[in-house]
Amino acid sequence: MDKRSKGSGLLFQSSDWNFRTLSRVYDAIEAVALDDLGLDIYPNQMEIISSEQMLDAYSSIGMPLMYRHWSFGKHFVQEEHLYRKGRRGLAYELVINSNPCIVYLMEENTMALQALVTAHAAFGHNHFFKNNHLFQQWTEAGAILSYMEFAKSYISRCEERYGVSKVEAILDSAHALMEQGVFRHSRPPRLSSQKERERTRERLEYEDRSYNDLWRTLPRPKEEEKADTEDGASERRSALHLPEENLLYFLEKNSPVLEPWQREILRIVRVIAQYFYPQRQTKVMNEGCATFVHYTIMNTLFDRGRISEGTMLEILQNHSNVVFQPAFDDPRYSGINPYALGFALMQDIQRICTDPTAEDRDWFGDIAGNGNWRETLLDAWANHRDESFILQYLSPRLMRKFRLFVLADEAKDSHYEVTSIHDERGYEAVRASLAHSFDIGASQPDIQVVDVNLLGDRLLRLQHKVRRGVNLVESSRNATLRHVRSLWGYEVSLVGIDAETGATVYECSTSNLD
Repeated sequence: MDKRSKGSGLLFQSSDWNFRTLSRVYDAIEAVALDDLGLDIYPNQMEIISSEQMLDAYSSIGMPLMYRHWSFGKHFVQEEHLYRKGRRGLAYELVINSNPCIVYLMEENTMALQALVTAHAAFGHNHFFKNNHLFQQWTEAGAILSYMEFAKSYISRCEERYGVSKVEAILDSAHALMEQGVFRHSRPPRLSSQKERERTRERLEYEDRSYNDLWRTLPRPKEEEKADTEDGASERRSALHLPEENLLYFLEKNSPVLEPWQREILRIVRVIAQYFYPQRQTKVMNEGCATFVHYTIMNTLFDRGRISEGTMLEILQNHSNVVFQPAFDDPRYSGINPYALGFALMQDIQRICTDPTAEDRDWFGDIAGNGNWRETLLDAWANHRDESFILQYLSPRLMRKFRLFVLADEAKDSHYEVTSIHDERGYEAVRASLAHSFDIGASQPDIQVVDVNLLGDRLLRLQHKVRRGVNLVESSRNATLRHVRSLWGYEVSLVGIDAETGATVYECSTSNLD
């Protein structure tokens, strides 16, 4: 196979693959990615895994090193059952935002598919991870693998010392609060080096043996009286840096009942939550970038005679499956496909830069006809997240192509209303509404710690800013509050405040849940 491929100029001709063929294809893809597209990537570490290993990676949120928890086994069983029954497929690849960038390829893939996913993950996703400002600000690709190794071994030692049930109880509560365990408006502390983590571990273990932290929270009469005054409450909140949006961070630092090893586990969980925070904000851009990169590279290799027509047909079939977007009235519709929208946006930017219409010049005067779509895309990939990217680059042409419209669904109304469609009057509203739907700050509840009197009743007061009348689901809200109480050690109250008027919408407390 190798001799025929080399003699004909093709990189490969068979669907079978071996490591020598993979290496040759990788080199060809790399040349196009770096020289033609100008991508800037981390070094790649390519690994071949089986379908079962891919299922295992699914269950442990895709990390190559992960601590043990019963929920991962539950997810594995669910995914395996659906896969074996043919009700769900598996991803062709999995890529880790790390340095080096780890790319998992499934051994069941054909050679054509291995080429496709190599371009997609090892170069498209890799470039986006390294260059997008959110990943640069919020994650540390060079430190995450060593930190996960530390986390896995630390939790394993805790299980041996304190028992699996106690560790699982802490992890259960921490996992329940993961979405409220990230810094959204300030940069989180950087991951410490290996030596610093070892010093932290030694200090924690020493404190665990020799020091009980509860003494400092015992109320003293004069301080307790002062705490009840308005000035005292203000000083107290200032000392605790309240309000605090990162609930896990606050509990880690201030819980009166957690032991040092339990605080470290909370920190591990919130570091993982923070690691995935940029990915939740850039799904459309990240997948759009990777899909555009693999499509461009594969077409370039085909034009240069490096892959055959049969191979290209297989690649295009897989590509089409990825970017398929069912219509809103199609039974298969489950929302906007981020691959489809992202890829369409990247292609549209390329078109606007090279062959703009009069409409494009009106909407995108700064890039229309500039002829430099590569630089335009590289700049967009580096400086935007989904919300701002859509608000900046979604064109009227794409709104018409996707037949987008705005559907008003107000809680106070008994009906839906189409308020804007893809026409001259509705373009701005459609684009703004779609961009807003990708703002995770708007889609996730804004819950903050607003007050606690450590010298008094130790009641932890939380506040939820209710937007557009959307309240929390009572059953999950109460279950989550129980986890907060478990980590805090005392009662917890939650008050819903209307974000616009400041009026109280609801009140609940863990004292009323049992």
